[in-house]
Amino acid sequence: MGNADREIVQYLVHRAKKGDKEAFSRLVRIMMKDVVALTFRMTQDRDSAFDLAQETFVSAWQSLRSFRQEAKFESWLYRIAANKALNYLKQRSRQPVASIDSLETEVLVSGFSPHNPEQLLRAKEMQKGVLEFMAELPDQQRLVFDLRFYKELTFEEIAKITGKAVGTVKTHYRQAIIKLRAFAERKGWRP
Repeated sequence: MGNADREIVQYLVHRAKKGDKEAFSRLVRIMMKDVVALTFRMTQDRDSAFDLAQETFVSAWQSLRSFRQEAKFESWLYRIAANKALNYLKQRSRQPVASIDSLETEVLVSGFSPHNPEQLLRAKEMQKGVLEFMAELPDQQRLVFDLRFYKELTFEEIAKITGKAVGTVKTHYRQAIIKLRAFAERKGWRP
């Protein structure tokens, strides 16, 4: 998120904290895709991802007045979404990866042209593979991997979101990367 976007979000948060529902609606429109993407990668279920995203925004609206703005709004929102997803995962048994085509997701690998069918196919296969890999990770490792890999957050930001120590976050990420290398080797992925 660029500085201009961050300023807009800060302004909208300020307005929403004063009860401006339209400002909060704009925040939802700005952040919905990111929250759904996070909950989808955590749950591997399209419907649950959308439900959890909606629950996240309801909780955020209800708790917005207590948001002290010590962290970025996005980090605070990701923490709510992550907790919702982790609670959801505790309540259900794990199921295999849902179809990648069931949810519009961003292309993971840069340099792929949406106009080149061969590159698009490889990108979709890579997306499916990464989602398959993530489904194998324990919940905390999956969350840390998602926030670092997709959101490109710092370990300190991830620690705030997850409520874990920075060292624990780094350990979860390192373990996920080791597992990713083994997964990539099994799949025959080349660097």
